[in-house]
Amino acid sequence: MRLAEDTRQNTQEIKALEKRLLDFATATERRPLNHSRCQGLNLKPTIQKKIKMNPEIEHRLMMTRRHFFNRFGLGVGTAALASLLSENGYAQSGDAKIGLPDLPHFAPKAKRLIYLYQAGAPSQLDLFDPKPQLEKFRAQNLPESIRMGQRLTGMTAHQSSWPTAPSVFKFARHGKSGAHLSELLPHTAKVVDEISFIKSMHTEQINHDPAITFSLTGFQLAGRPSLGSWIAYGLGSENRDLPAFIVMISIGRTGGDQPLYDRLWGSGFLPSRYQGVKFHNGPDPVLYLSNPPGINKEVRRRFLDDLAELNQINAKEYGDPEILSRVAQYEMAYRMQSSVPELTDLSSESEKTFERYGPDARTPGTFAFNCILARRLAERGVRFIQLFHRGWDQHGDLPRNITKQAQDTDQPSAALITDLKDRGMLDDTLVIWGGEFGRTVYSQGRLTETNYGRDHHPRCFTVWLAGGGIKPGVTIGETDDFSYNITSDPVHVHDLNATILHCLGIDHTRLTYKFQGRYFRLTDVEGNIVKPILA
Repeated sequence: MRLAEDTRQNTQEIKALEKRLLDFATATERRPLNHSRCQGLNLKPTIQKKIKMNPEIEHRLMMTRRHFFNRFGLGVGTAALASLLSENGYAQSGDAKIGLPDLPHFAPKAKRLIYLYQAGAPSQLDLFDPKPQLEKFRAQNLPESIRMGQRLTGMTAHQSSWPTAPSVFKFARHGKSGAHLSELLPHTAKVVDEISFIKSMHTEQINHDPAITFSLTGFQLAGRPSLGSWIAYGLGSENRDLPAFIVMISIGRTGGDQPLYDRLWGSGFLPSRYQGVKFHNGPDPVLYLSNPPGINKEVRRRFLDDLAELNQINAKEYGDPEILSRVAQYEMAYRMQSSVPELTDLSSESEKTFERYGPDARTPGTFAFNCILARRLAERGVRFIQLFHRGWDQHGDLPRNITKQAQDTDQPSAALITDLKDRGMLDDTLVIWGGEFGRTVYSQGRLTETNYGRDHHPRCFTVWLAGGGIKPGVTIGETDDFSYNITSDPVHVHDLNATILHCLGIDHTRLTYKFQGRYFRLTDVEGNIVKPILA
């Protein structure tokens, strides 16, 4: 009886202590409630001894103020997770939108985005921006009046000269819009009247990794959310069975030396559920998605249910939103076991489709194959599809290498535009083609009549857009006679990203996330919508 009475008394004292601890946590600084701080609670010596001897109570005492309020607010995250699950706890399928409740801010013109990112920086001089007058300056040193002391990379800064290198490729006007295109792009030439060209893009970074990071996250250093993660966070997905943000990578015929890090489609300080999911080449597009030998779907379902219960316990205990993100990602992976095999099986595609996308369309991992997958993903409601194509970093032997790159990308890019239009999807699908910066007018290395290389050039380059929210057949921006400086209508990377979000119904100044005491956004504190290209 005495033992039972002591136990009852201890329990009552501990409950009273917990209440005092929680009250104390709300009124004090954001520091652990350790033994020294417990002196302010005037605890009995017997209770202090019990605290030192009981690891469970010790764990509760180490709760911080932030920890307490995280636990208090966990209900919001749990409710979000519940929206992923049906009443019996199993994964739902069908339509979904798990984005911010107040988005879109206004009626969107585009529901989804396909970004054909040409990693390595395509040469605007050899594809989009003809400068026929350069022939009279062939091999002459780039005039200082043009360069104006601008920064060069370490690869060419110490050359004895910077010889002007006119393009060896012919240009012509195409379509009703009269857009200039190189002979390297005969298929794009057929769809120019669906496209809006920006020839006056510029960025602040001169090397690949910071430039790609800057264009996709709005900051040159790693750690911020990518464009696709911001869109997934704001708008969610239209399909519960597939992620809102999917990435695919292809390598050109000439190879690709520049690495692409997973953080380029990472979620940064946003919850990890908004990061991009990378599809791989081969029998398993998503690694570790298939059940291992001996595990069937029913066993996997029971395993995930038990694991979810354990994670829910931890979530209630620690208040860490990443635990709920982990549960959601497990559920998404379970649903993708059914949706991904059907998605990546192209046997239902017509022969006409394969012919349209070109000779590589049946080969997994090629840019053409990925373009077909991009259209299929768009049909299934994936919000952001990003295709990276590597191999554009042509410091030497550019005429040969860029020809091969164009063979990889020209026909599939044009086919994607035509395919979307034929299916009635181009009006609400935004398509973008471009890289991180442009190339120099001067040759890197030795210049000959038929060969040259080009270094990095952030001062001007070209991107094109088509589809949802974009005025077709428009060209904006001009560069000087050397395609070195912008002479009209400059468009910064932040401006392009602001315009992308605008087409999706998002005010770029209002899509924010508070981190470390500051509200961050994709366009930082800049960005103006490029109104001349809007429909």
